[in-house]
Order: sequence, then C-alpha cells, then structure tokens
Amino acid sequence: MKTHKSILLLIVVMLLSLVLTPAQAQNGETFVIGVSNGFVSSEWRTQMIQNIEDAAADLEETMGIEIELIIESADTDVQGQIQQLENLINREVDAIIVNPNDQSALNLTLEDAVAEGIVVIAVDQEIDAVGVYNVVIDQTEWARISTRWFAEQLGGEGEIVLIEGFVGHPANEARMSGVEEVLAEYPDIEVVGRETGSWDQATGQQVMSDFLASLPNIDGVWTQDGMALGVLTAIQTANPDKWPVVSGEARAGYLQLWKEIAEENPDFTSFGVVNPPGVGADGLRVAVEILMGGIVDEKQLAGPFGNSLYVPIPYTISIENFDEIYEEQGIAELPESYVLDGFITQEEAHAFMAAE
Repeated sequence: MKTHKSILLLIVVMLLSLVLTPAQAQNGETFVIGVSNGFVSSEWRTQMIQNIEDAAADLEETMGIEIELIIESADTDVQGQIQQLENLINREVDAIIVNPNDQSALNLTLEDAVAEGIVVIAVDQEIDAVGVYNVVIDQTEWARISTRWFAEQLGGEGEIVLIEGFVGHPANEARMSGVEEVLAEYPDIEVVGRETGSWDQATGQQVMSDFLASLPNIDGVWTQDGMALGVLTAIQTANPDKWPVVSGEARAGYLQLWKEIAEENPDFTSFGVVNPPGVGADGLRVAVEILMGGIVDEKQLAGPFGNSLYVPIPYTISIENFDEIYEEQGIAELPESYVLDGFITQEEAHAFMAAE
C-alpha cells in the first residue's frame, strides 16, 4: 500500500511540474538566436545587448539550453536594419530579437522571417508585422505616468517645452501620444516649443540651452530618458532666476545630479520612470518558450496592434523613495550611463503561454 502511495505521489509531482514550470529543454538543446539592433549611440541599447547575453548564459546554466547568439548591432538606417535581418534569415536562425528602427518599414522582411519558420520578437517598440510578437513595456503609459507628475507639479498651468526622441521611432511616437493625451486634460498648460534631442545627452543639453536663451521664462520642460541629464545640466549651467520644472529619467547620472542640486536647493524635485533595457532579455526568454513548443496565450495579447505582451514598468523614482533607491542600488558608485532596470523570470515568460 505504501508503495502504491509513493508511486501516486511521484505521478502527481511529475504532472504538476509539467503544468507549473517553464518548458524544459533536453540536455544539449541548442538554439541559434539573432539580434537586430539598428541604433547603438545609446547607453540604453548597450545595456540591452548585455542583458540579452546575460540571459542566454543564465538559460544555459539553469535550464541546460545553449543559446548561440548572432548579434547584428550598428548605427544604421531602415535599409541597413533590413540588411541586418536578411543576414540573420540567411543564417537560418531559430529566432530573431529585433529592436526596430521604424514602426512599419521592416514589416515585409520580418514577415518573410516568420514565413521561414523563424520566431520573431520585437522588443522596446511596438510594431504590427503579421506573426511577430512585441515584448515591451507600455510606452504610452510610461509617458502618461511622468506627464501626470509633471502637470501636477506645474499646478496645471504654465508655458512648457517638449524635448522628444527620434521622430518616427515607434517608442517615441507612443510616448508623445501619451504626453499629448495627458496635456489635453490641462488646457492651461501651453506648449511653446518642441524639438528632438535624438535620445542623446549632449544633444539634449544643447537643445535645452537654446530654449533657455530664447524662452528664459518657461515654466517647465518635459523630456524622455536618454536626454534628461543633458537637459538638467543645461539648466544648472544657465541657473535662471526661476528654474523650470523638469521631468527626469531613471539613470544613475541623472540621479547623481539630482542629489547634488538638492543638497544646495532642498526645494528641487524631479521624477523618473524606469524604462528597462531588460526587455531585450525578456524577449529572449519568451522566444525560448515558443521554441520549446509553447503557444502564446492570445487572451494576454494587448497593445494598439493586438500583438503585444506587456511586461511591467518596474517602478518610479520620486522624492518619496529617492533616498531609499539611491542607497539600496549604490547609485553613487554606478557609471552615469547606467539605466535602472527590471526583468521577468523564465517562470513569468512561461506564464505568457497558453495552458497545456
């Protein structure tokens, strides 16, 4: 009788493991996964690539899955990124992780990859290519969060400028849609200037300096991560009689300067929303689940094109939690280019799959 109970218990455990754990790879399983990144002049993208490499190493160590990465990463235009993708298709990769340079111009090439049986995951930015899954944060909501804080700090009125990223890039367009949506609720906030800072700190600093020269009495500046440190540096250098309210970024350099300024001016405050480079690693984990036979749960698909799996926006930084985060994450010792991050686990990637 005891033996029968032991066998029954063993069967139950085995069944539960099949239901509750990520797809299991046989020892020696190997997948070839290509990465297409068409914009490298960004600390965020550098960290994204490193996160993908780290996730691949973790999968080998913890699950016995060997990932051979083929990384196509260079500053290039849309045509150059199409060439990256064609190179990966010709290498007969099992999956492609792509951070797209354009919302639709890559679609035909990506759909060709899907037709070849390649799993294609877009990260960071949402696109509508048929058969492609986006593994992203909700960039529109990301911008809504910081814009709500910004509008409240202004008391719902004033003249402001906007410094955006690359016009036409999917993430930038989604963010600016969120900004415009929130600002529409505040008719007494007037946008008196809007320029691109190209997601570059030096460019953002120059654009802000130009704004301060021509519009010295603006009440606020809303900007995105990748430029806010440059923007705040320009304000600190100009030191206007009235500092504008400035939205911030969740990067070590910005937090370091925030702390420096606050020590001299305790009334200074800002805000940051984490935009995790970890979505690259998240995309890799979802791709592996599909390659292991998982089927994406269609009920979880969301976004403007109905093909996005949203990973959480990790957290925000405000005056309320600034000291805690600064201390816990050792911000003072980090390089200023470091982006505060977040990741999903393999179990969470598995949870995007339909129940077996």
